[in-house]
Amino acid sequence: MSSVLPFIKRFVPGLAPVSLGERLRASIGALIGILVTGAVASLALGGGSDVPLLIAPMGASAVLLFAVPTSPLAQPWSIIGGNTVAALIGVACAHYVRDPMLAAALAGGLAIAAMMALRCLHPPSGAVALTAVLGGPAIQAAGFGFVVWPVLVNSVLLLLAALLFNNLTGRRYPHLAPVPAGNPHRTADPLPMGRLGVTQDDISAVLAQYDLVMPVATDDLEDILHRAEIRAYDRRSGGVTCERIMSRDVQSVGPKTSLREALRHLREHHIKALPVVDFDNRVIGILTQTDLLDKADWGMSAIGSGLGWRLRSISNSDRRLRGKVEDIMSTPVKAAHPETHIAQIVPFMADAGLHHLPVVDADGRLVGMVTQSDVMAAMFAVSSDQPEADLRQAS
Repeated sequence: MSSVLPFIKRFVPGLAPVSLGERLRASIGALIGILVTGAVASLALGGGSDVPLLIAPMGASAVLLFAVPTSPLAQPWSIIGGNTVAALIGVACAHYVRDPMLAAALAGGLAIAAMMALRCLHPPSGAVALTAVLGGPAIQAAGFGFVVWPVLVNSVLLLLAALLFNNLTGRRYPHLAPVPAGNPHRTADPLPMGRLGVTQDDISAVLAQYDLVMPVATDDLEDILHRAEIRAYDRRSGGVTCERIMSRDVQSVGPKTSLREALRHLREHHIKALPVVDFDNRVIGILTQTDLLDKADWGMSAIGSGLGWRLRSISNSDRRLRGKVEDIMSTPVKAAHPETHIAQIVPFMADAGLHHLPVVDADGRLVGMVTQSDVMAAMFAVSSDQPEADLRQAS
């Protein structure tokens, strides 16, 4: 018996763990979706049609649309295109092939081939094709009308229910590929986090080697691997937090502070950014050297408006500098918390081009500042300690 149980467990699919809340969300969504689809169909037909108000494959479609809404198999084109194409093929096979079993087999095989060619693969559509062949006299009598009613109408109604329910319950649907993040420096170089580790091209190459249909979007795979890399680094670094590396004696300014005074703060303390806080020390913005260079009014003529002129003016004089901090500060501000692990802020600094990150408490009050130099020093300390830790673990 002890040897049989592990063998049986191998047949249990390795699904990712899902919370009770997510299971309830998917179940309630399917209930509402099918109920709405059936109710609208009943109102439209008035119960006077021999064609079924709901077809069984909609139950399988509901599993995908509400339980795995990020899957490529559950996207709008998948359900609408897949079900419609499968219904057309099923009706055609039922009409032209006399043997029901042969017609059903042809309908299923041809439906899969067509859906893969049209990039609208939807597993429940295979059942739609079989329903068109083996659904009974009423469906066969409907002919190609079966494609519109109930297949297309059911599909559209269920899709609308999924659109509303998923988005209202915090699940992005449809699952659109994210817009690639641009380089903040406006160069052709890839973002720093994309130069090492797993890239989109790596994932595409491996999927091509697998040569199998994957029920997960490639951008989701990339995000999962990226998060796993951050988690692995966090584990190796011992979970270093912002509280351990941040500067606590932070220079800050108010929104009404003059730009001349803010510039004097930057020069005096040899820093490149100042958090902007309100009367209650809550962070409402940040003033950087870039803000002063690009946004400040230096009162210069067009002849002296170049970058070099501005740099010389900043280093030599502030007499022409006009305005207040609130006029040019950057907002909203990306901030961290003392308990935030540095592994979580590295992507912001690497890819988003952030050099300074204010650290705030639960009420948004300024408690520190983390810079790229702080993070680099922490990462160096972790990497230099790692070989010694590995030796201790091996012994």
